[in-house]
Amino acid sequence: MNDSFDIIVIGGGTAGYPAAIRASQLGMSVACVERGATLGGTCLNVGCIPSKALLHSTELFADLSEGLEKHGIGVSGVALDLAQMISRKNEVVAGLTKGVEHLLKKNKVEWVKGSARFTAHDRLAVDLAEGGARSLTATKGIIVATGSDVARLPGIDIDEERVVSNTGALSLKKVPDHLVVIGGGYIGLELGCVWRRLGARVTVIEFLESIVPSMDREISRHLLKTLKQQGLDFRFQTKVTSVEKRPDDLLIAIEPSNGGATETLAADVVLVAVGRRPYTDGLGLDQVGVLLDPKGRIPVELGFKTVVLGIYAIGDVIAGPMLAHKTTLDGVRCVEGIAGRYPGVDYNTVPAVIYTSPEVASVGKTEEELKAAGVDYKSGTFPFLANSRARCNGDTRGLTKLLADAKTDRLLGAHIIGPDAGTMIHEAVLAMEYGGTTEDIALTTHAHPTLPESLKEAALVLLGQGMHI
Repeated sequence: MNDSFDIIVIGGGTAGYPAAIRASQLGMSVACVERGATLGGTCLNVGCIPSKALLHSTELFADLSEGLEKHGIGVSGVALDLAQMISRKNEVVAGLTKGVEHLLKKNKVEWVKGSARFTAHDRLAVDLAEGGARSLTATKGIIVATGSDVARLPGIDIDEERVVSNTGALSLKKVPDHLVVIGGGYIGLELGCVWRRLGARVTVIEFLESIVPSMDREISRHLLKTLKQQGLDFRFQTKVTSVEKRPDDLLIAIEPSNGGATETLAADVVLVAVGRRPYTDGLGLDQVGVLLDPKGRIPVELGFKTVVLGIYAIGDVIAGPMLAHKTTLDGVRCVEGIAGRYPGVDYNTVPAVIYTSPEVASVGKTEEELKAAGVDYKSGTFPFLANSRARCNGDTRGLTKLLADAKTDRLLGAHIIGPDAGTMIHEAVLAMEYGGTTEDIALTTHAHPTLPESLKEAALVLLGQGMHI
């Protein structure tokens, strides 16, 4: 059994397994240490993938239940089979995790099943899942890609049955009468929508004054209005101080964020969705001289290098957006750097999507960020109400918004709330990657009638040439 490799990756998630595969493609011998029963990490097992499977299933259920009458389609006898819906979600996850395992084998990456800890800058001790241990050595580098864990609230015990994280919320055995979501970010809103569509009463409690604080405020206001119309309740500038487990329900104590009188809510299930924290527990980083920053992240320099020669860090354990595609970017770029061909990264062109209905997608700067930085910018917006395809489809919610430098017209940000926003945003991502302008988008012929025409129309509005609004 070979215990020496060019590269060892700790973690088989969306940062680790692409790093391992790319390293192999570049001619290196690679081991990927993953202690979980399956590969793919949080995203594939209990995050992005299962949540999108449920979001799609529940959107179909909502359309059949109440959304098709305007199209002249009457449907009766619609019934929910929650067990089958969860089973389908599990099948999607199982198929994709097996696919990742196949990809590692295809690329001659050894999956070492176990938990790793540093014993030297180039050596790991691995406690194997089946028992026993191995000592692995890396000649070119060890990459830490251990991802993130659920951020917890003091005094609130997550049991994954009644008080749940995203993991438990993806596998509830029945639709709760009342679901309280702590946190108005991506995870809380998406999973809140899943259970609201299936009939739960949903209350979202947010410490700050708005949902998804990093979102462009104009887009945020539109999303909040839409979610309220769908039946979600919101309590802003409110914090949860305790959750008491009673025989028949949960008693949630809340109070204003800045202090004030305590009140209580009763619920069947509480979802804790206040964010995620880098996961580096048990790695022994301090033993080899890698210290964490105040937020628990591993500081890295150009090329994802830590302060210790030969140790690298990528994904959720370092600074930057905690998004699966960002972590994959990190992994690929890191090993390309080790191979001497580092092309750099630009997190400003990493898109973000919230898979509510309608979807929200963004890339680049928000209007608030540009104002705070004193940038002279122009803005152009176009509502889906004026988009022909949206009218044909019967879904005219939302708008497209472009932000550009007032002098150079270079695209600085794009924000979409509307149908298929997560698909459409990539035109703006590509434009920004190439240093494109809104004029470039305006001069690009878009097929008619299509939803992406809203990008062209927003560009025309920004340039003072709008024709359809």
